[in-house]
Amino acid sequence: MPDVRSPTLRRRELGARLRELRLEQGLTVDQVAELLLCSASKVSRMETGQRGATQRDIRDLCGIYGVTQVTQVASMMELAKEGKQQGWWQSYDLDFATYVDLEQAATWLCYYQSSIVPGLLQTPEYARAMHRGSLPAEFTQERADALIEVRLRRQQVLTRDPPLRLEAIIDEAVLHRMVGGPEVMGAQLRHLVEAGNMANVTLRAIPYGVGAHPAMDNMFNILEFGDVAPRVVYVEGLMGLLFIEKERDVARYEQVLEHLREIALDSKETMDLISKIGAQYN
Repeated sequence: MPDVRSPTLRRRELGARLRELRLEQGLTVDQVAELLLCSASKVSRMETGQRGATQRDIRDLCGIYGVTQVTQVASMMELAKEGKQQGWWQSYDLDFATYVDLEQAATWLCYYQSSIVPGLLQTPEYARAMHRGSLPAEFTQERADALIEVRLRRQQVLTRDPPLRLEAIIDEAVLHRMVGGPEVMGAQLRHLVEAGNMANVTLRAIPYGVGAHPAMDNMFNILEFGDVAPRVVYVEGLMGLLFIEKERDVARYEQVLEHLREIALDSKETMDLISKIGAQYN
C-alpha cells in the first residue's frame, strides 16, 4: 500500500509550526494578519489546520518570522503543497472525510464503542445491515454500496506496512445486539476473533457485570500520529462530528480510556467471551 500523505495532517503539522514561529517572535494573530494584509481569522485557521496555506502565504510568513534557512522554508513549502492534495476518500463526498483523512495517517487508534462493532472491524454484511437499519431517506442502495466500498478501503490500514495499531474497547452489548440476522452476526463475531489475533490489534470487552462506568453514554475514538501532531479525539453523534484537540479536553478522554482498560476483560478473556456468544450462531 502506498504511503498515505494526509492533507489534513499536513495542514495541522504546518499550522503548528507557524504558530510556534509566531510565538517565538512575540507576535499576536492580529499583528500577523496586519502584516500579511489579511483577516485574523485566516491566520488563526492556518495555524489550526482548518485552512490550507498557499506557498505565497508561506513565503510571506517566513519573511515576517525571519525564517531564512533554505531547508526549513522548503519543508514548509512542501507541507503547504501536500495540504492541498486530494486523498482517495475525497471522491466519495463523505460527511466524515476529515476523519477518514486522519485515520489513514494515524499510527495508533483507540475505539470505545457501546453499541456497534467498530468500523475498521466490521464485515461488509454487517455494514450493509447497519445501513439498512438507518432512516430510509438517508441511504439509497447505490450510496450504501459506495460507503461499504469506502469502509473496506479504510480497513486496509490494518494490513499496510507498517500497519495501524488498533485498540478497540467495546461494551458487551455490542456482541449481543444481532445486526443483520444470525448468519451475519455469527460471521461478524468470527471475524472479531480473527482480528483480535492480529499482532497489531487489541480487542477488549467491558462485561455487563461491571455496571456503570464513565463512558456509558459516550462513543469516541482517539487518534495518534507519532511525533508529527498531537492526539485528536473524534466524537460522532446524530447531529454531527466533533474533533477535540485542546490538551485539557484530550487528557480527560485519556483518563476515561485508562479507566475503561482497568475494568475491561483482558484480550484472552474477551476472545473467550466472543467465541462463547458466537457459538450460538454455529
